Formats: sequence, structure tokens, C-alpha cells
Amino acid sequence: MNLTARVLENDFVRLEPMEARHYEGLKAAGADPTIWTLQPFNIDEGFDAYFAWIREEQAHGRWMPHAVIRPDKRIVGQSCYLNIRPKHDGVEIGGTWYVTEARGTAINPAAKLLLFGHAFDSGAERVDQKTDAINARSRAAMLKSGATFEGIHRHAMRRKDGSWRDNAWYSVLREEWPAMKAGLETRLVAHR
Repeated sequence: MNLTARVLENDFVRLEPMEARHYEGLKAAGADPTIWTLQPFNIDEGFDAYFAWIREEQAHGRWMPHAVIRPDKRIVGQSCYLNIRPKHDGVEIGGTWYVTEARGTAINPAAKLLLFGHAFDSGAERVDQKTDAINARSRAAMLKSGATFEGIHRHAMRRKDGSWRDNAWYSVLREEWPAMKAGLETRLVAHR
């Protein structure tokens, strides 16, 4: 797998590898505190600390974060590659959050179409996703997109309040991608 950071774009969304110039737009998009309720990031330390942390993960090659941008050029969130495993042809898509008004729109399926497509085009055999087991909205979105539920990893992470988070894990294998891609494309037709 040779996954590289690059701009990904379709009719609904543009994903740009995160740069310093995205800071203001991401900060504005992340101003709603409900975005961070189930995220493992401690946004209480401020957006500056969060942005510095994610840029550090990016600089060390652990994450490939993308600013998610609508056609009107407004940044509406982020989605990332993380847990990149070139030796084993695997990667995780995560660190995803959106402004409230983007939820339930074409934004997430369009972004996932681009991210999964680029991963498989780059040689991935497996793409993972995980979410807090209590995050019903994200879990439903992962199933709706065509990912397979694999189970719960109990006490896998700490939430920002110190409580234990159980992770619900999902995956898509290379041979499953064509069906998932067709399903995402069909969903996007309704938004044209």
C-alpha cells in the first residue's frame, strides 16, 4: 500500500490535506460544543491545542487529516486516515466530525466515497473504522455505508472525562469495496 496525502474531490465535497491555512475554518466549524461530546479529544484545552496535536500527528506520519470543504468553500469538518499500516495494506478512517447542519446530508457519504476509494486505489486490502460504542449515529452511518461490524473492544480508550470508552469496530475489505462504492454512489444520486 502506498497511501499519499492529496486533494480528493467530487461534486459534493473537497477534501484537502490539512494545512495551517485551514485553522480558522476548522475552528469556526468546531465551535459547536456538541461536536466534541463523544470525541476522545479534550477540546476543553482549546482548539489551538487540538489543532497543534493533530498537526503533530500529521507531521509524524501517524495521521493524514483532511479539511472537509463544501462546494461553497466553507469548511464543515474533518476526516482522516490514521493507524496507517503499509506493511499490512491497512488503514483506518476516523477522526471525523462535522458541523451540525452537515449531518444527514451528502457530505459524509461523499467524503467516505473519496477516502475509501483513495485507500483502495492505493493498495489497501482492509479499511477500518471505529467509534464509541454508545455513538448510535456513527454506528448506523457505518453500517449504512456498507461496512461490516466486527465487534466491541471493551475499555479500549479513555473518554475526555476519564471514563472508559468501548470501541465498536467496522471494516471493509477490498473485495467488498465495489458493492460499497455502488451503494454510496446510489445514495448520492438522491442529493443531486
